[in-house]
Parts: sequence; C-alpha cells; structure tokens
Amino acid sequence: MDNVQLGESFVGEGVNAAHVNTVLGHRDGPAGTAWATALGSPSEGFVPFVAVLKPSLPVKPMTLFVQKAAAANDFHSTATWGAAQAGIAAGVADAVAEGVIPESCTETHALIAAVWVNPGCDDLDAVYRNNRESARRALELGAANGPSLEAVIEARNSPSNPFYTPSQEVAADVAR
Repeated sequence: MDNVQLGESFVGEGVNAAHVNTVLGHRDGPAGTAWATALGSPSEGFVPFVAVLKPSLPVKPMTLFVQKAAAANDFHSTATWGAAQAGIAAGVADAVAEGVIPESCTETHALIAAVWVNPGCDDLDAVYRNNRESARRALELGAANGPSLEAVIEARNSPSNPFYTPSQEVAADVAR
C-alpha cells in the first residue's frame, strides 16, 4: 500500500455517536510527517496521543488519536481518553485482523484518527462501541477508496447529517 488512504465514518445516534476521520499512509511519506507534526504540536485542549490497547501496548499501525473536541468536564475527559481511545485502538486492531490493513503495513505505516466525542456523552460503553465500529468502517472506506463518485453525485441535492438537514424547498432551490 503506497498511497494515502482517507476514511470517514459516523456510527451511533445522539450524544454517544462517534465520528471518525482516518489518514493512513507510509511513515516515510506525508502521513508520517503529519503524524509526527501533530504529535509534536499540541495546543490547549487538543493534545494528540498514541492509541493503546493496554498501557504500554500501542495498537499497530501506530495510531495517533487527535481529539476534535476539547475536554469539557471530567466525564468527557474519561470518555475521550478512556472509552473512545480504547474503541479506536480496538477498531484499528479489528481492521488488521480482518485484512483491511495488511499486516505488512503495521510496521511501515502511520495512522491518524481524528475523533469527535460529544461533550454531552453519557454512556462510556456506547462511546466505546461506536468508536470501535466507526474506526473500523473508516479504515474500510479508506481501503476501498470510498465512497463511490456515483454515491456522492446522487446525494448532492439531499445532504443530511445529525446536526442539519435542509428543507426540501432549500435543497430544490439550490439544486437549480
């Protein structure tokens, strides 16, 4: 695998949903440079860290967890650095075990996972499950170079996300 793979996945509903973006590429290329730069450039409230399955057991390929929401409170911190981080690590390991990420790439590639954990989350197990599945799906999409262009073109006049869906009138007006 020589190219950089980009993936995205949204899993779950409500405050415990997971939104994960992935960048997987060779350590000697732009993904590796971005990985090292992000790790060495923390900012207030946003401190990238290596995802681990257990203390001192990082997942492979080495995965940098980049939070998309600053810690809002103690529970949100636990959800981000505990449940979501464990879910990301397990989802990456799932992708390796399932052959989505070839074993040969586990020593030569770096992975960046940009992860949204809602500050209002309230169920650590749901945060874990959703992030595990979202990481695996994002990596699957990246490996398949998804989504298809046909799917993108088909959805262009009916965009929707958990935070906003335009009215049919607005969508139809803009589509003209």
